[in-house]
Amino acid sequence: MIPRLIQPALIERSKSYPVVTVLGPRQAGKTTLVRMAFPDFGYVNLENPAIRNFALSDPEGFLRSNPRPLILDEIQRSPELLSWIQVETDERGENGQFILTGSNQPDLSHAISQSLAGRTSIMQLLPLSIEELSANGTLPDRDTCLVKGFLPRVHQENQPVPQAYMDYLATYVERDLRRLINIKDLSRFETFLRLLAGRVGQLLNLSSLAEDTGVSSTTLGHWLSVLEASFIVFRLQPYYANLGKRLVKSPKLYFYEPGLVAALLQIESAEQAARDPLLGGIFENMIVVELVKALWNRGRRDPMSFYRDSNGTEVDIILERQRVPMAVEIKASQTFSPDFARNLLRFTELVPEAQGAQVIYGGDKSFTGMRYSVWGFGEACKAIGPA
Repeated sequence: MIPRLIQPALIERSKSYPVVTVLGPRQAGKTTLVRMAFPDFGYVNLENPAIRNFALSDPEGFLRSNPRPLILDEIQRSPELLSWIQVETDERGENGQFILTGSNQPDLSHAISQSLAGRTSIMQLLPLSIEELSANGTLPDRDTCLVKGFLPRVHQENQPVPQAYMDYLATYVERDLRRLINIKDLSRFETFLRLLAGRVGQLLNLSSLAEDTGVSSTTLGHWLSVLEASFIVFRLQPYYANLGKRLVKSPKLYFYEPGLVAALLQIESAEQAARDPLLGGIFENMIVVELVKALWNRGRRDPMSFYRDSNGTEVDIILERQRVPMAVEIKASQTFSPDFARNLLRFTELVPEAQGAQVIYGGDKSFTGMRYSVWGFGEACKAIGPA
């Protein structure tokens, strides 16, 4: 079992809130995490049909038969319980009563915010991070990371890739997606996913995707929203500042799981990844997600964006902490070049308040002392700064 870095923050939140909710994609390790963090809590899995029927038909009796503190796993299967949990927590007036886990779906976050506003802290768990694998002494090389991805079962049970990720996708489509949207032509949806994988790190253009798939941009927008709510993809918005220049307004698109990107692109080996023409975008996707994981595992929600202007200046990531921007450039090359920092330095000229420029590249050496810091991909988490 690889220790999860989010665990200390999760335990601390349970001391301050009656309910802590852990959301994230399927197979990210939510159940394992909460059971390890709270070994003395009762545990109920709402995926069990008999248990779920009991909870739905007699919620008051269900909660009475399961004393607190209690872990309720897969709460999205019985969201009707949330109102009863609200009543229960208000009556008891104690912290650390419930730990909820859920594979996020479009209506789940809304239901939680409606029923448990002010009563729950929401934390988000993604699959394993480079930082966690490195601390465990099991971090593969750059290209193996891109193909193997970060699902815990792939690493801990040595599941074969890309089959593990295609099975993951098939399970997601069958169990979740068909309940959420009416897909009349599954092949077109799969084409849409593969096209998205081929455009990671690029500006999102739904009109172009509509032409390539033969599906309206309105429908694709709906599909994309469901993929986002289900922790499959996310949009990174552009950085806005009063710079007197025309900045791009379209977001970029990334996948939460790099291994799924490789599988969708039919990249089956580290050797194939190393020579793939999309290596730069695939590596950028992995590092962007690593920065998200580094922040979320520390309980932080620092704003992230990217910068691109009409003069061709582009910076992959702008991190903001206490409204101070910090520029991060990502390069897949395993050999560092000072040229990697050109746009970083240009950005600091355009935005004088910017501090702490960083380069993350595909090599394994890190060094500082210049006008910017350089991190090998294994230390990408350090780009977010101290906790």
